[in-house]
Amino acid sequence: MRDADDNQTAKLIGRQVRAERRRQGMDQAMLAMVANVAVRSVYRVEHDEPTVRFDILLRILGALGLGLEVKSRSEA
Repeated sequence: MRDADDNQTAKLIGRQVRAERRRQGMDQAMLAMVANVAVRSVYRVEHDEPTVRFDILLRILGALGLGLEVKSRSEA
């Protein structure tokens, strides 16, 4: 069950990142430059890869003006 939850979380984050990047008129290369990460890292986040390093994810979110909220699974 945990793998399914992790994959769902990665998918949700990926969709949000892609939507916000597009809303701001950026391509993946521009976001990577602003976040100071590799373009491949942006691609991996947007394509639901659950093994992206946490610090990389936070840089990408921060560059988009997004944050991360942690909630109990029972609240979801």
